[in-house]
Amino acid sequence: MYIVMLGAPGSGKGTIGKILSQDMNLKHLSTGDIFRDQMSRQTELGKKAEEYIKQGLLVPDDVTMGMIKDRLSQKDVEEGAILDGFARTVVQAKALSEFLTETRPNQKQVTIELNVPDEVIIERLSGRLTCSNKECGAIYNLKTRPPKEEGICDICGSKLSKRDDDNEETVRKRLVVYHQNSQELLDFYENHNMLYSICPTDLDEAVSNIKQYLKGSN
Repeated sequence: MYIVMLGAPGSGKGTIGKILSQDMNLKHLSTGDIFRDQMSRQTELGKKAEEYIKQGLLVPDDVTMGMIKDRLSQKDVEEGAILDGFARTVVQAKALSEFLTETRPNQKQVTIELNVPDEVIIERLSGRLTCSNKECGAIYNLKTRPPKEEGICDICGSKLSKRDDDNEETVRKRLVVYHQNSQELLDFYENHNMLYSICPTDLDEAVSNIKQYLKGSN
């Protein structure tokens, strides 16, 4: 099964995606991780992506899709994967669906939308802290999930940091952009009967409901 995680920044895509990854024994694929891997190995696609990123430009769909196809062609994801941060446009969604239909015709394709109210996201991101150890990457919140020791990760002991763009003004701007760009994508998945939307007010309950839905869609 291939699962696309959709949702605004701070909706919990990464957190829930990683839980589902562990519970369902599926690789959790982050677009950012795929980009960084290609660029660090200086592949042709990685070099192209780096050129656009250095100029502050969006990486074109054909380059992005090339990297996604390359990753999805590897053996460890031939039975399925969880995609976090992709697809971001209808063009990408169509290309992904066509690629999976052609190469993995027996695998189900599902899209999970985490539909979280903007005010909840603003409060969540404004208090978000992230572990500086990239191998860990644990996420905390000053209000809802504070670390046991101030500024220190409970899991690995590394320092916690706050992203520069995790402030209310910037978060609101990011949400406006997300809503403007996401509706057409959501419509695409809904029209193809691939969309399951949930408002994850409680993490454990949300994961349970998603797993129950996925079990029924097999």
